[in-house]
Parts: sequence; structure tokens; C-alpha cells
Amino acid sequence: MNTYDSLVSLSSMLNEQVARQVFEMLPERGPIIVIMDRDANCWPSDSEEFSKLNISESFLRELCAKIDDGAEPLITHTDDSSIVAAQLATEQTNCGYVIIALPQYSPESTMVNIDLIETLLNQTSLIAKLIEKNNLLYELQMKQSSSYEQSGGSSD
Repeated sequence: MNTYDSLVSLSSMLNEQVARQVFEMLPERGPIIVIMDRDANCWPSDSEEFSKLNISESFLRELCAKIDDGAEPLITHTDDSSIVAAQLATEQTNCGYVIIALPQYSPESTMVNIDLIETLLNQTSLIAKLIEKNNLLYELQMKQSSSYEQSGGSSD
């Protein structure tokens, strides 16, 4: 396995962990949050509702390209939904993107609530950072435990 493959799999694993934690805190009929990796693999908070929005993969890729160019958070409107998107990254991993879809939100109502939306984006980023730190600490603990066992250490 080359280094790139291991980084991609770590990013994918982190995205899945972030998605599980973030989606747990969402209220019913709340915003639809999508965690999307750099290869356009998506983890939507509500697959059924997200599919009803009819957002094409090409539209999502355009959003991501704009974010990569520095437009962040990106705020746009499609059909009868507002979309807010930003990069999702930690200190060590560029996870991809977090996209918040707000069905039946006008551009005006989105802008009225932009502070709350940005708070949600920041909380998602914080969750990713905390999960990554937890994973790194766990990995370090396992390495130390393995090293201790291999050296024949005992507590006698």
C-alpha cells in the first residue's frame, strides 16, 4: 500500500466518523448536512431528503472548485434551497468539504441566519479535529502498548 492510498483511507475513515457524530446532533427536519471527500464521495445526513434536492455531482464539484480557490464559506441557491459549503480540514488531514443544504430557504433567510450556519460549519470542523486527535492518541497508545509487550516488560 502506498502512502497516498493510506492517506485517502484515513481521510475516508475520518469523514465517516465526523459524519456519524455530526448527524447525531441534527434535529428532525433540520438542515441537510453532507460530508464530501475530495473524490466527491458523499455522506449525507438524510439520503432521501438530499436526493429530493436534485443536486448534481457536477454542481457539487463546481462548489468544491470554488472553495479550493478560496471562496469560503460559499453561499449559493439552487431551486428552492440555499446551499452553504466550506472546506473540512484538520491540522493533518484535508477531509474535503462540508455542505449544508437548507430546503425552502431563500437567499435572504440564509443571510439572516449566516452566523448560526457558520457556527455549525465551525462545530463540524472542531468535531473533525477532536476525532483526529483522539485517533492519533489511540494509535500512539497502541504503539506504546505493543512496544512494551515486545520488550518483555511486566509489572511484577
